[in-house]
Amino acid sequence: MTSPARTAEQIATTALGPRALPELGEQRAAAERAQVETVLDNGLRVLAVQNTSVPMVEIRLGVPFAGSEPTHPARAEVLSAALFAGTDRRDRYQVDTELAAVGADLSAGVDPEHLAVDGSVLAEGLPVLLDVLADVLTGATYPDREVDGERSRLVERLEVARSQPGVLAREALLHRAFGDHPSANEVPQAEDVAAVTAEQVRQLHAQAVVPRGSLLVLVGDLDPEDAVAQVRSALAGWTSEATAAVLPPWPAIAPADVLLVDRPGAVQSQIRLVTQGVSRLDETYPAAQLANLVFGGYFSSRLMENVREDKGYTYGASSGMETSSAGAILSVSLDTSRETTAAALMETTYELGRVVHVPPTDAEIASARQYAIGALSISLSTQSGLASTLARLLPLGVDADWVRTHPLRLAEVSNDDVRAAAARMFGPGRFTGIVQCDVATIGADLGTLGSVELPAAR
Repeated sequence: MTSPARTAEQIATTALGPRALPELGEQRAAAERAQVETVLDNGLRVLAVQNTSVPMVEIRLGVPFAGSEPTHPARAEVLSAALFAGTDRRDRYQVDTELAAVGADLSAGVDPEHLAVDGSVLAEGLPVLLDVLADVLTGATYPDREVDGERSRLVERLEVARSQPGVLAREALLHRAFGDHPSANEVPQAEDVAAVTAEQVRQLHAQAVVPRGSLLVLVGDLDPEDAVAQVRSALAGWTSEATAAVLPPWPAIAPADVLLVDRPGAVQSQIRLVTQGVSRLDETYPAAQLANLVFGGYFSSRLMENVREDKGYTYGASSGMETSSAGAILSVSLDTSRETTAAALMETTYELGRVVHVPPTDAEIASARQYAIGALSISLSTQSGLASTLARLLPLGVDADWVRTHPLRLAEVSNDDVRAAAARMFGPGRFTGIVQCDVATIGADLGTLGSVELPAAR
């Protein structure tokens, strides 16, 4: 005779109360994997890592792609959209057909710092993928008709993007923090894109898509030595005397009042704050990472608990640390209704001060620590996640072993170090930022909070 099925709640409960969760096991560094890292004769840095979980190979190519000209973001955007539109040897159809035949895909994207080419392929198809990649890097032709089509589609997408309050708020925050630095121009203007010609794109490719200073990461079911040899052979013709252009350092972020950015008629406001962050190379980075989680870095954070769960001002509030080869920032972000904007800003400022003067508790730090280690372990467990993590972090100056051993650093950082990091990083007086809102309706209300700057009169 079988026993009646018990519910999950019944299983988790004993006669003495809720069943205690088992203690976590001892934290260890991630498994060490076979890998080869080298710099080819053409200046391309290559890292190949073996991960045989599935018979695939992930590739991530990052080309530093900074530019100081006002129209550079527009030309870069069109270049990335039309990169696979044809070469001296293949038209777009042949590129797509040959990649599909080996279960491969390649795509490109661009931001103010990098041109990124991401791809994946069945392991036995890696030579074909590398041949197509080499063909694109050395012989992309950007046919006029293909560029015209991609440019038109980009203009439509940019017009939609620039109608989104989140995009506009992000741009306003970056200009508040960085002034005219190229990093402030993440999204090009639609009119600049509309003016880009195919010849301008071809010139940009010749000048800026270069191997020296670039990074290629391969992770998957491969022999690292053999994979590097395949890359060396396939990309031997990709040469240039130029070095890929890196971003100049971000300017130091000066604390300042919160600038009101007018969005007439808006029924929702965007609150964005920013201050100096902590570099991945800084020995206090693990403590800073946990301190950020406690404040606003995940769903169980203090900020989320206050403005969402307790006050109901927003669906989501967060803080995050962004690191780049140009610097590091710490930002705070939430959207709220027009009527609750002043109260939400006040509560956010309150939480910034509270995490300094009421330091994170042992329980809060333990929860943040488990979350950070678990999230990182998950991201490193797949070929795709490991490749993306390595491609994102290696240009910052860390190496593959730093990535592998970071869970151990998170496990070992002391609670006192986390509290000290919170005291250094937070505090309302360290921040500047913007509130994008209907100034005519709520500007005076926000002004009563102090430390608020009205937009310049037009």
